[in-house]
Amino acid sequence: MATVGTAERLREVGLECATVFKVNEGRPNVADHIKQGEIALVINTPLGRVSHYDEQAIRRAALQYNVPCVTTMTGAQALVEALTSRIEAKEISVHPLQELHAVSASAR
Repeated sequence: MATVGTAERLREVGLECATVFKVNEGRPNVADHIKQGEIALVINTPLGRVSHYDEQAIRRAALQYNVPCVTTMTGAQALVEALTSRIEAKEISVHPLQELHAVSASAR
């Protein structure tokens, strides 16, 4: 599900998605869909002052209904990489942060 501009871009790159109203465009809007349990993850990267109202309503609904919310393109990219890695990995490995830090420090 995506707002008009985002949906157009997603379709350009081959992703299917439904179009949803922004909060100030009418109903049912993205916050309504969150409240109905129809959205499992929000990626909301607002641009400018005009987006402020939508941003607040979306974040509030996501928080209230326990829907994860990513708010930066960097965060969205990291999420996509993590999910892709998870799908492709046959086995998950867990490493303490201290171990990762030690490896990165020795590489310097």
